[in-house]
Amino acid sequence: MRYDVAIIGGGIVGAATFYKMQKAYPHLKMVLIEKEDMLADHQTGHNSGVIHSGLYYTPGSLKAKNCKSGRLELVEFAKEHGIDHDVCGKVVVATDESELPFLEKIYNTGLENEIEGIRKITGEEVKQYEPFVEAIAGIHVPCTGIIDFRGATAKMVELALATNPESKLILKEEVTAVDTMDGYSVLRTPKGKYEANYLVFCAGLQADRMAKKNGVKLKEKVVGFRGDYYELTEEGKHKVKNLIYPVPNPAFPFLGVHFTRMTDGEIECGPNAVFTFKREGYGKLDFSLRDTWDALTYCGTWKLFFKNMKFGINEYRRAFSKRLFLKTLQRMIPSLTMEDIKPGRSGVRALLLREDGDTKDDFRIEYHGNAIHVLNAPSPAATASLAIGGYVTEEAAKHFKL
Repeated sequence: MRYDVAIIGGGIVGAATFYKMQKAYPHLKMVLIEKEDMLADHQTGHNSGVIHSGLYYTPGSLKAKNCKSGRLELVEFAKEHGIDHDVCGKVVVATDESELPFLEKIYNTGLENEIEGIRKITGEEVKQYEPFVEAIAGIHVPCTGIIDFRGATAKMVELALATNPESKLILKEEVTAVDTMDGYSVLRTPKGKYEANYLVFCAGLQADRMAKKNGVKLKEKVVGFRGDYYELTEEGKHKVKNLIYPVPNPAFPFLGVHFTRMTDGEIECGPNAVFTFKREGYGKLDFSLRDTWDALTYCGTWKLFFKNMKFGINEYRRAFSKRLFLKTLQRMIPSLTMEDIKPGRSGVRALLLREDGDTKDDFRIEYHGNAIHVLNAPSPAATASLAIGGYVTEEAAKHFKL
């Protein structure tokens, strides 16, 4: 069978695109191809499960616009389909006077992005939300929440498949080659081939490689950064109610270690951010020669390292030291002890890194022949997934003339 549209990548962005396109065009035959034996098995299934508000993103950017609209749509989707979630709110807290100007900047960005209900609070008011936090000031963000992203991904695919019985989900098949024919494409896997008139690539950690297989001239490379989590033990769980974030350091390209109550009741602390020697490696010692060679022969990686040398060293030290990780957590909750935390899971972020080492690129979607490539979709892509899927669907209508 030749499909009208093939979507490559079964994370939440691929699933949301499948769902939105199939909903818009129920008569089209579509296929979603995922190389793992389950959906959402990499970035989607290993993130912190937060429904982001859109507080940090440059006003007018795709991240800012899609995060807010995607968040509202995701919450409605979760309500309608019984996905575990809770719009519980979060606090962003300053623990030192040097952080106050950055806290003010975040607050003003939130106002520009029209984040509902945000307000500045005092250190005493922080304790009304999180009694064990010691802070001098903060921001309360009531529209932030938590969700089961794996469950949401599965439901999106289920609904798409129910829309057209000729559409298919293919698991455990990796697309190894893309052949462009006269008016259609052939996707080759170790088990066979799939013909499709149009392609949408949502390949996450493999986005740059899939783009090159499709003939896209791409200067940038995806570089992976592992994030390690700790969990609060039963003795420590009472010290966190919902979500607690630090004021992010503007010189460092990540949000910093934070506390997150998950939908299953567990409480995670993290993640840190360290260069990973394997794009899909979740252990501290995981290694791939190909991934390491790709990253370390790329000039953008070294420019990022040199720009953030001090932070990078500290992150690596903390990755292998429970004591140092605890010390970071104690900046917000000083009463935490070694007995309150235990090692948890890890995730890997895909960053499409520019040649100058810049990681602050917006969501990036490009077109090549009969294909759309979602090249850069870091956080808050899971929150924004339905909005991204809607955007891709609109663009497909124009570029593919659906």
